[in-house]
Amino acid sequence: MARIAVFLSYYRPWAICALSFAIYTQIIYDKNYSIRHAPFYMGKYLLAFLSGWAFYLVFLYHRLFSPLRHLPQPKGANFINGHWAESVSQPAGLPFRHWSRTIENNGLIRYKKGSSSQARKVSKRCSVRTAMTTSSLISSVQWSARSWVMGCSYQREMYTRKNLMPAFSFRHIKELYPVFWSKAQELVHGIEKELKEESTSEIDIVDWASRASMDIIGSAGMGHEFKSLADPSIEDTMKMYGSMVKQSRGAKLLTVLQLVLPSIITDYLPFQRNMGVLAASKAARETSQRLIGAKKVQMAAKEKLSPDIISTALESGHFTDEGLVDTMMTFLAAGHETSAAALTWTIFLLAKNHEIQDRLREEIRQNVDGLNDDVDAKKLDSLSYLHAVCQESLRLYAPIPFTVRDALKDTQILGTFVPKGTMVILCPWAINRAHELWGPDADDFNPERWMAPGQANSGGSKSNYAFLTFLHGPRGCIGQKFSLAELMALTCALAGRYKFDIDKDYEVRDITDGIVAKPSKGLRVCVEEVQGW
Repeated sequence: MARIAVFLSYYRPWAICALSFAIYTQIIYDKNYSIRHAPFYMGKYLLAFLSGWAFYLVFLYHRLFSPLRHLPQPKGANFINGHWAESVSQPAGLPFRHWSRTIENNGLIRYKKGSSSQARKVSKRCSVRTAMTTSSLISSVQWSARSWVMGCSYQREMYTRKNLMPAFSFRHIKELYPVFWSKAQELVHGIEKELKEESTSEIDIVDWASRASMDIIGSAGMGHEFKSLADPSIEDTMKMYGSMVKQSRGAKLLTVLQLVLPSIITDYLPFQRNMGVLAASKAARETSQRLIGAKKVQMAAKEKLSPDIISTALESGHFTDEGLVDTMMTFLAAGHETSAAALTWTIFLLAKNHEIQDRLREEIRQNVDGLNDDVDAKKLDSLSYLHAVCQESLRLYAPIPFTVRDALKDTQILGTFVPKGTMVILCPWAINRAHELWGPDADDFNPERWMAPGQANSGGSKSNYAFLTFLHGPRGCIGQKFSLAELMALTCALAGRYKFDIDKDYEVRDITDGIVAKPSKGLRVCVEEVQGW
């Protein structure tokens, strides 16, 4: 029965045949029929058919025929938009975490995102492993947004990923540590200047994290100096790039329309989000093309290129100019906001936990002589508690709270039949805090879990798939080492120089609900310089 239902819901030609047959029988048996009545009869039967089809999808399919009907699901699904309204009523990721903890399940939870569409939320380690390694699942739902930004196909992304792997190897990433540290120094000096000029003891860490991340992406990723830490005028440019991942009210309405309309229509609707992404994409592509042209001139003149990711890719000879532009667009769209969010949440957690912050500062000052000290990969990676703090922050607040994969074909997860077109949701904000994987203190900020022998990379979790911040498998984050090194360098400089403070009971309520999760109204923390470093 389930197989028949899947066939009926995805194979549309039978519907045309049924409609044609109905009209044919009307012509044969209705003695009053004439050719003049054809439009009337066709309209009448078409309306009747569409009404019946809608009734089947809304009231019958999900209850009686869906192969996923036996899976547990949250209560209160609306027959029009399913669970969508509840999922967007809170910051991204939080509803999925709540459902994972309150709904008894074997690893899969059914989530209805519309009257005729359905998704499944993966909540257990076994199902996560399957979803991460199943070749028939791709991130096509979020791919449409990336294609707007990068202008490239899924196949091209896979080719690009394969040939970029050497550029993201640890051997090459460690050459970028001095770049990370130099930007960390600039960040500290910029904060110091603001504190003196404005006679204040507070800063908006969201703003400074975004500026530092932009400069690192530009310098280490592209060999370009945005100078956003030094020049406030870069703010408009940063807002432009931020529009690629920001979720406004118009974007939420666009999300609703995407439930019922194909992407070929919704992608071109005159919403501010669509227009903003187009403008940002155009400006970013022009900048990328100019930088690549300059690098090619350097290569022709036998000049040594900077050790950034794009220069390494260019020297490999595996990329066309267009492919390199796409790669640079990826850095700007994906690397900037995610890295900024990671630093924001790390400082937030340190500001609330002074004992952890003090211990971290002690380790930093024992191993790094001062802000002007030369810090390379060997020195930074030797700071085990710094590594633990950053890993724990990334666990609790993954910059991307959930990701969506789409079934390219019929497949199975944990023995459950998954029909083609089903969305499979993976939620780091749920898995990373699962009590069955991390213990009863899964919600606590506890860097110690990464300090025990043999737990530096696992945090003592019960599964390799318990830490989903960078995902896993063939489509895991290629820039994981880059991102972690960047976060460690920035955190080292900030915690080494300053003491951060915020009300211990303060919780961030307003979180952006776009692709990247961070405080939507900024995050002001008290800053005090600690003498002696």
